[in-house]
Amino acid sequence: MTMHTLYVVATPIGNLEDVSLRALRILKEVKLIAAEDTRKTKRLLIHYQIETPMTSYYEHNKLVKIPQILKNLEKGDVALVSEAGMPGISDPGYELIVAALEHGIPVIPIPGASAVTTALAVSGLATDRFTYLGFLSNKSVSRRHLLESVASERGTLVILEAPHRLLPSLKDILTTLGDRRVAVCRELTKFHEEIFRGTISQTIEHFTAPKGEFTLVIEGNTKEDKPLPTREIEKTLHTLRLSGMSAKKAIARVATETKLSKRELYRAWLRQV
Repeated sequence: MTMHTLYVVATPIGNLEDVSLRALRILKEVKLIAAEDTRKTKRLLIHYQIETPMTSYYEHNKLVKIPQILKNLEKGDVALVSEAGMPGISDPGYELIVAALEHGIPVIPIPGASAVTTALAVSGLATDRFTYLGFLSNKSVSRRHLLESVASERGTLVILEAPHRLLPSLKDILTTLGDRRVAVCRELTKFHEEIFRGTISQTIEHFTAPKGEFTLVIEGNTKEDKPLPTREIEKTLHTLRLSGMSAKKAIARVATETKLSKRELYRAWLRQV
């Protein structure tokens, strides 16, 4: 059985000129394009006079479509594209890529525009180390839990957000991370592109009626290092867990004895699971 190549093709995040010559060539040469949003991809194809057939491959049909796309790969090369940017990065694509690899199908990336690196580059914040969190949860409790888990991270944080969730997310970020510096990039490379730089609180005041797609670049933790649990302290927590003591009581006891923060001790407690 002959298997061809699955190309993972980056497409523009806004401006249609932000597409590589290689990407255009691949989109012309493949036998099929698996697109997250066929309407948006069609605009790109029409603009560059590409007539390659398309099939939809999005969040709610991706698992059903995988066998069909694998069948098409027996006949010719397939290009995977998302609504914008690189497929598989907070967009459908991961499952298809894994399935292709499991079937011995070559998977070749065709790099291009990315909202993450574009926003990071112009943020004015540190770029030598960053953590990408993707889209935050719809639920405040889950959002805060995730944000608390990266509160001590020194590197810059990058988050994607929808307009209707921007303000609730910013308020949770302010509560959990403090009033840090942030660059909020709206509608990158599009006609209404805007890059707002300031603090979290200033950003909340600025975006009173947010519209468009947002990429948030948030300053990392710049506070001095706090002492972390040692191996001996983790052993103590493990012993207390085995004795049947609750997390709350064990952490309170060790915090009193060591002066370590309960947050760090709770993380150490979770590592015992």
